[in-house]
Amino acid sequence: MPTQGSGTSKASAASETLANAAKRAEAEQRRDAAAENFNAQIDVLKEEIASLKEQIARSGGHSFDAAKRAASAGVDHLKSQGEITFDDLKANANDIEAQMVATVREKPVTAMACALGAGFLLALLTRR
Repeated sequence: MPTQGSGTSKASAASETLANAAKRAEAEQRRDAAAENFNAQIDVLKEEIASLKEQIARSGGHSFDAAKRAASAGVDHLKSQGEITFDDLKANANDIEAQMVATVREKPVTAMACALGAGFLLALLTRR
């Protein structure tokens, strides 16, 4: 015959086993809930990263367009400055030419002597 103490001990062991199983089930549910929460956070982060990618792509396009417009404006400005400078140089060259023509007409012998001297010096320099 079984003693009453051993029945109590079996009941106690069974209740401990049930309590341990309940604790394990509860811990497993918490782990599953934490895993679901973690996966949800990952999904949110993926969506935010995709949104950031789109924003960067749009701002990169805007930056490129702005740089292109600035470069085009700079080229136009440099072109107009170059044309103005060229016109100034052309006017200066025309003034110098007019002065030389006037000087040669006023003093033809002096102009011929200067040309002869310049040719002689150029010949000496190129001979060496």
